[in-house]
Amino acid sequence: MLALVGALAAALCYGSATICEAVAVAAMSAMPESTTLLTRVRTGWLYGVGLAVDAAGFLLNALALRVLPLFLVESIVASSVAVTALLAVVLLKQRLRRGEIIALAVLVIGLSALGATAHEGTAIALPQYLAWGILAAVLPLAAAAWFSLTANSGISLALIAGLAFGMVGVSARLVPTHGFLASPLTWSVIAYGGLAVIVYGFALDKLPTTTAASLCFTVETIIPSAIGLLLLGDAIRDGLWPVALIGFALTLGACITLSAHAEVKVSS
Repeated sequence: MLALVGALAAALCYGSATICEAVAVAAMSAMPESTTLLTRVRTGWLYGVGLAVDAAGFLLNALALRVLPLFLVESIVASSVAVTALLAVVLLKQRLRRGEIIALAVLVIGLSALGATAHEGTAIALPQYLAWGILAAVLPLAAAAWFSLTANSGISLALIAGLAFGMVGVSARLVPTHGFLASPLTWSVIAYGGLAVIVYGFALDKLPTTTAASLCFTVETIIPSAIGLLLLGDAIRDGLWPVALIGFALTLGACITLSAHAEVKVSS
């Protein structure tokens, strides 16, 4: 139960951080070009708060993955877009369309179904050579991102960002409790996380927010969930596979519907 609360708190952190960062960027963008750097930093202090909240969310997410399967945690993390949407309504006076309001209700149903079907437990221990292999795989993924960037392919960039975000979850699920600083899986979390953030930024620059976020959400949720269930020992409670599949589909569909709120526009 504590792990589930931690995963939900992580989603709350991620969604809140998006709002903080959006408000700070809007405030700094509205300043004259002659504004000094110090003044910009003071004005954009909320961006620093957003980064700190993001970091807290990441830690909570990593702790939840010690116990909960990837299909549940990744789905909860993707639902942070719902937190962003709700906070944008409350704090920024933005409005939700009818379809988005329905998506919020569907999301609650989907996550409830996933929570009821998930079987708690730690992941299997990987041989050291496989752990190093996961870390090494970041290199061809980075190369693919570079080729996609030079080819001006926003869709490829969004898919690669989603895969990198997904591998952050896979790596975090596998990080050993003892000697974690020396584990290649710890460095995999950092490497894939850095790559994901950079590549997703380029994807947002080339695609509408809804398109980029939808592609990213889909890949970062489905791929690690499949890896967890097929290879890492993640499990669904006996007889509840149909419920889990329905819950997963509802959650992912709702997140895609709400994906326009993955990047918040603040009115001046």
